[in-house]
Amino acid sequence: MATINQYGTRREGLDYLPRTGGYGILTINGKIACARIGYGPYSYDFPGGATDAGETPEQAVVREFGEEVGLVVEVVRPIANLNHYIIHENGTPYNNHSHFFEMRLIGEDATLKVEADHELVWLDPMVVMTHLKHEGYAWPLAMWLRSQSI
Repeated sequence: MATINQYGTRREGLDYLPRTGGYGILTINGKIACARIGYGPYSYDFPGGATDAGETPEQAVVREFGEEVGLVVEVVRPIANLNHYIIHENGTPYNNHSHFFEMRLIGEDATLKVEADHELVWLDPMVVMTHLKHEGYAWPLAMWLRSQSI
């Protein structure tokens, strides 16, 4: 598993709160599961998000897959960790300690999905690489792609 200490640019004058999150890379037939966020223009992200109180990044990514895209998944292995300066949609600046995992699909459960502005889309890895909402998240995708057999 690879680790990078910091990604992103810290904006002067902002107090970045620490936050931990889990994010997953799930593939089927060469396509990667992404959450298409918004109602247009869209942004794209790996399913995942911040941990709840007492939750591990592994538990968070499994929960978030259900809430964001209605998929039941399990963690296969860790891929990478990184800290990333982000500004959340609500305007809060975070230094997000992001844990990325390779995931395995167990099934679908539409009753888990609670985020109406998130839609499951399956994208080619290079489309994901160039369209991710947070540019730092392309790095774990590159690490995962490099680990795959040709």
